[in-house]
Amino acid sequence: QVQLVESGGGLVQAGGSLRLSCAASGSTSTIYDMGWYRQVPGKQRELVAYIRKAGFTHYVESVKGRFTISRDNAKNTVDLQMNSLKPDDTAVYYCNADTTMRILPRPGDYWGQGTQVTVSS
Repeated sequence: QVQLVESGGGLVQAGGSLRLSCAASGSTSTIYDMGWYRQVPGKQRELVAYIRKAGFTHYVESVKGRFTISRDNAKNTVDLQMNSLKPDDTAVYYCNADTTMRILPRPGDYWGQGTQVTVSS
């Protein structure tokens, strides 16, 4: 079992920055891919970015150039640096961990509780 705890959310003005952190515990040695997802009421949870164990990263087009995902495998953490925030970035952000080795990344079975990010105009 893997437990994930997010932190770092809050209220920020448009153009500002936030850094989200996710701490993994439990069977952390079994984690391969990790990612950040976000969800707003009435919409499906969507991918923001993922990072593979070796460090390969992918971002959705809407955040590319503004967000940076990183991980520290020794500390079992994954962060999301969010710069130039826009009101459309407002959502609950969730950390995800996949304990299955895959050729193509996909969401794993483990999710954090979520952290609220609100960007005001």
